[in-house]
Amino acid sequence: MRVISRICVTALLAVMAIAGSGAAWAGYGQPTPWQLGFQGSVTPVMDDIVWFHNDFLLWIITAISAFVLVLLLMVIVRFNARSHPTPSRTTHNTLLEIAWTAIPVIVLLCIAIPSFKLLFFQLNTPPADLTVKATGKQWFWSYSYPDNGKFEYDSLMLKDDERQARLAKDAKADVPRLLAVDNELVVPVNKVVRVLVTGADVIHSWSVPSFGVKIDAVPGRINETWFKATREGMYYGQCSQLCGRDHAFMPIAVRVVSQQEFQAWLADAKKKYASEDSPATVAVAKSGQDKSTKDTPVAVAAK
Repeated sequence: MRVISRICVTALLAVMAIAGSGAAWAGYGQPTPWQLGFQGSVTPVMDDIVWFHNDFLLWIITAISAFVLVLLLMVIVRFNARSHPTPSRTTHNTLLEIAWTAIPVIVLLCIAIPSFKLLFFQLNTPPADLTVKATGKQWFWSYSYPDNGKFEYDSLMLKDDERQARLAKDAKADVPRLLAVDNELVVPVNKVVRVLVTGADVIHSWSVPSFGVKIDAVPGRINETWFKATREGMYYGQCSQLCGRDHAFMPIAVRVVSQQEFQAWLADAKKKYASEDSPATVAVAKSGQDKSTKDTPVAVAAK
């Protein structure tokens, strides 16, 4: 009984230490100091992930852990050398052997059925209201909107001096260290957004925890995922695939706005990013058009 008392006291002290350390539930869009659990969910997919983990799988894991703990305590108390000096010589028990084979299979089936349903929900993209393309590069992301004009822009992490400059202008600016970027991906709220993901050099991974999205960006291949954000705000993620020296400095920022704000941003983005072509790029593009009428080398036209 002393052993059981010690275990219970240790467990109680561990719970008190966690509670006293300032542990908190995670917020929306970015990590919270001393958080417990997932970041706040803002998509149907993440809602199902949270349910599957917190309301379903966690109870099964807890029950299994408690059952194993009880068995261990029974062995410690009842079958030690002092209380049970003559050990049992039983080697087989048909009923017990069937039980410890069949019960784990049943438990795995109970876990597998909702797990497969969730995977199908994640991978089966519904009809999209908006399509965006995310291209992973060393070490930043480039975004384009294929159905809304031929423009593309880069999204790079803000350096500390850039963050401080923004905070100097607005003390309430949302510019978390190692997560804030200069140009966010902007999408409308309550719309199905299809995300086409690829890589330009090495394998990256586009991941936003509050959306329940994580998909690899593979060079030469286009992967597809989707989300439907039900709440406006800023949501951050990071590249989740080791991709080289600055892998840790490749954040993802998604700004969810109303439909009216998105349309206004889209109109400005078409002008802003379409006008950022360099003179050499324009000259090369023009030479490609002229090549059909006269045989002029592209290099000469670019000069």
